[in-house]
Amino acid sequence: MPKKVSLNVKCPFCNKTLMDEGHLINNKRSIRILIETAEHKKGTIWLSSIYGDYNYTCDLKIPEDDVAIMSCPQCKKELNRSKVTCDVCAAPIVSFTCSVGGRVSICSRAGCKNHYVVFENLDTAVRKFYDEYGYN
Repeated sequence: MPKKVSLNVKCPFCNKTLMDEGHLINNKRSIRILIETAEHKKGTIWLSSIYGDYNYTCDLKIPEDDVAIMSCPQCKKELNRSKVTCDVCAAPIVSFTCSVGGRVSICSRAGCKNHYVVFENLDTAVRKFYDEYGYN
């Protein structure tokens, strides 16, 4: 059975954690983000921190195909990257800083499953990744 990797992410602006100890998804800490729908409804979304898992909970209904604006709950800065768009649907990409060195990026369109991790320094990131997650 493949090992599930739970990523730890921070805001790329204020460098504070986005991890929510009090809201678990699949028995792991979730990623807490403020969200605003195209209809200007505001709420909170909790994303699964397990890479490749699309589970989430949200305190408001997000219409399918809606492009959401996501923000840091601490500094309130918008995480959507206006100059970086999804290769699948052309919506803005939302990025977080990853604890192992690099960036975790997800699509801002509800229903699009495009996501990826980009490492700053692959050698350092792989070493940290193995140390943190115990791969041999």
